[in-house]
Amino acid sequence: MRLFKMAVTIDRHNGFKPFSRSQRCKLQSYGHLDPNTLELSQTGTFSHSFELAFQADNIHRSFSTPCLPLSTLLGEELTSHHPRVEIVRGSGAPVHALVVEVAIAMASGVQPTPLPSGLGGAYVFRNPNGNNIAVAKPIDEEPLALNNPKGLGGQMLGQPGLKKSIRIGETGIRESAAYLLDHGGLAGVPPTALVKFSHAAFFVTNNSDAATVPSHKPKIASLQRFVGHGFDAGELGPSFFSVSSVHQIGILDIRILNLDRHAGNMLVVNHDHKNSFVDGVTDLVPIDHGFCLPEWLDDPYFEWLHWPQASIPFSDSELEYISKLDPFKDAEILRTKLPLLRECSIRVLFVCTILLKQAAAAGLCLAEIGQMMTRKFRGGEELPSEMEKVCLKVKASIIFPRENCKETEQGSKCEVGGISLGDLNQGEWEAFLDIFSELLHGVFEEKKVQKHKLEHHGSYRTLGR
Repeated sequence: MRLFKMAVTIDRHNGFKPFSRSQRCKLQSYGHLDPNTLELSQTGTFSHSFELAFQADNIHRSFSTPCLPLSTLLGEELTSHHPRVEIVRGSGAPVHALVVEVAIAMASGVQPTPLPSGLGGAYVFRNPNGNNIAVAKPIDEEPLALNNPKGLGGQMLGQPGLKKSIRIGETGIRESAAYLLDHGGLAGVPPTALVKFSHAAFFVTNNSDAATVPSHKPKIASLQRFVGHGFDAGELGPSFFSVSSVHQIGILDIRILNLDRHAGNMLVVNHDHKNSFVDGVTDLVPIDHGFCLPEWLDDPYFEWLHWPQASIPFSDSELEYISKLDPFKDAEILRTKLPLLRECSIRVLFVCTILLKQAAAAGLCLAEIGQMMTRKFRGGEELPSEMEKVCLKVKASIIFPRENCKETEQGSKCEVGGISLGDLNQGEWEAFLDIFSELLHGVFEEKKVQKHKLEHHGSYRTLGR
């Protein structure tokens, strides 16, 4: 069975209402919108920027999104008062099933419930039976964003966010990227999509007035399957977690350079069906991937870094999985399915995947790889990570020094305290990958020599006793 992307309008009295389609199925894709039109000016409004974004000159043609004429996007939607949910970016049966469930819940009159935790706006959708089914996070309610409901707003989309290497309004794209990159569901990232809601009760602000009410203005949000759980990782000690689960999350975190893998976004799922947590039988499910794939090399945070499981060698199946990772294929997936994700972020994925593959082949464990990517503090000063030092050497060998904060063709900027890969032209980038792989090979050969010396020295001291 072939699945198509869809948009659903909900009429509480007459059920689902299909959208009118233009005779010519040249599809309107706002996944291909010019990102410049989505970044608000100091005097603009969020709704005005959306209307500009949907003007004919700003919409590129695509064969991957719903057949919706502009009259539907700009006319019918704004005059209709029926709740609506539409997939912007996302595919596959699990994603489509999730959106249908949310649409049915909205049709039955269920309103999203705000979640009190976190710094951004987040809402849980429940089905008519009262069971949690999904979590939505509108991009204009992110921390620091214009419409943030937690008192942390006021800034425009596209400006630096809580993590300077990730812009306000772009965490939802990264949530979807993590799901797309979790090949075979190894880490267990729940089905995730970028969707558009209309006439749903999300937070809206109008000067001094602020409320959670239905709004006719469209809201773009990440939508993720709700994961039933008893605890998060912070409520139990790491001794309760399976080695494989920790490794699988760690493999994903390294590839996407996760800046925010804390205990609260690893959910504890029990599989013994007796509601008792026995050592080694619980698995972890990772959520909240909005702070991954930064625009430049940044300092990650890996909660699992010092857990005992991270020091256990990878299993044969994990090594096989890592060996089959292909950063070129992954990059093409992201460029095709998430075209608004900036190229500089995709280059970060390249570097981290190459590091993971070479490190695992050289016999390093998860903790050792994580340490190579993490910055050190010495004398109150933050020092570059081992990975960053290698990247600095590579950049110094292929380009002349450039001024910081220079705008590049990839839309990224060099940033003080971080290493940008977006300032390299295509030829320089190809040379970077070649030299980076060569230098990494030398680094891991040296680590093997040092490890052998330590083991030999330890054996010698034991014999001497």
